[in-house]
Amino acid sequence: MTLFAFLSVLVTSGSQAVYGEPVWDPVQLAAKTDNVVGLLYALVTVLVATLSVNIAANLVSPAFDFSNVAPRKVSFRTGALITAVLAVLIFPWKLYADPQGYIFTWLGLVGGLLGTVAGILVADYWILRRTRLVLADLYRAGGRYWYAGGWNWRAVAAFLAGGVLAIGGADFHPLVDGRPIAALSPSPTTGGRWASAPPWCSTWP
Repeated sequence: MTLFAFLSVLVTSGSQAVYGEPVWDPVQLAAKTDNVVGLLYALVTVLVATLSVNIAANLVSPAFDFSNVAPRKVSFRTGALITAVLAVLIFPWKLYADPQGYIFTWLGLVGGLLGTVAGILVADYWILRRTRLVLADLYRAGGRYWYAGGWNWRAVAAFLAGGVLAIGGADFHPLVDGRPIAALSPSPTTGGRWASAPPWCSTWP
């Protein structure tokens, strides 16, 4: 995945020199070529990149999650099939069709929540436990990490508080009309622009 990300940066930068504008979409970039062999090579590369990234980053983890819910009934293979079906049912192409909604709404929401989870993990491992873990207890019911029936409610409370602070003031239009918590709004904006000209600006478009 790192190699594909590195090549994506190089190819996008090269498209600026060749076509006069950066083309980040590999399919649109491939469509600009008039060489059949080059076109087939580009499309195969896109196919391999899509499969490798999606399987490693987007399929393995939720497949294990579904399997861990009921390990005796749901195998890893069944969890992967459940993930694949849900991936179609959520209509991901609708998110991708609108870059504004996909990048600033969907990725902003997911990034804010995952950042909160990462903060909890970092604080727990590095600060509270000083990098010391009892490995066997991580997999033992009733061990020191079992907490209250398997739930660490302090971590849950920290996630709720951190999640509200991370995304509470974000503008998730059109999913949510306006800002959920006005007090957490970073600036008085409308649609990503200032509602009125700042006092230090003499001219405003």
